[in-house]
Amino acid sequence: MPEPLVRTRDLVKNYGSVSVLRGVSFEVAPGERIAILGKSGSGKSTLLHLIGGLDVPTSGTVTVAGRNLGQLSRNERAEFRLTTVGIIFQAFHLVPNRSALENVELPMSFAGQSKRARHRQACAILETVGLGHRLRHRPAELSGGERQRVAIARALVNRPQLLLADEPTGNLDSATGTGVLQEILVQVKSREMAFVLVTHDEELAKRSSDRVLHMQDGLLE
Repeated sequence: MPEPLVRTRDLVKNYGSVSVLRGVSFEVAPGERIAILGKSGSGKSTLLHLIGGLDVPTSGTVTVAGRNLGQLSRNERAEFRLTTVGIIFQAFHLVPNRSALENVELPMSFAGQSKRARHRQACAILETVGLGHRLRHRPAELSGGERQRVAIARALVNRPQLLLADEPTGNLDSATGTGVLQEILVQVKSREMAFVLVTHDEELAKRSSDRVLHMQDGLLE
């Protein structure tokens, strides 16, 4: 059996007196697709943020690709996010005054890649997600589906081992959301990445994963 890519043990996250995660333990194998299904406020986005190194646990451990994220410094966690994990958010989080191409180049710039390499790789991946004709357009000039495809390209451009998605179709209409989800799954399969999706949509969870985990009141069931 391969070593799990993601392993959490007794993961707890408190914000003041509020306990959001209350002892979460689970594993994700390399290349496995997992959906975490739960209502708003169940703790699923907090769990995703801990796996992605965006926050640190109150107690317990989260280990990704052999690294205990709770023991990393802020700079080490930033480096981890650049090299190991890609994250897709519901709200896109694109830089409004930068073009699609420039938004996708940003992670490579932070990783120290040359201008020529950034340009070549960003163009290639935007072409892959169907936006080769929209390279110079800024987010306000793109549809919701196109903006999410830019966000997908940005999450993938540094070739992460793990892709995380937090309600990636939540701001899209049904038809557009279906197309975006299909694009994510195509990229996950072709790149042989592990994938963790959090969603409140049971049908979406079943369509996009090998295994569905249910979260309620800060616990996985």
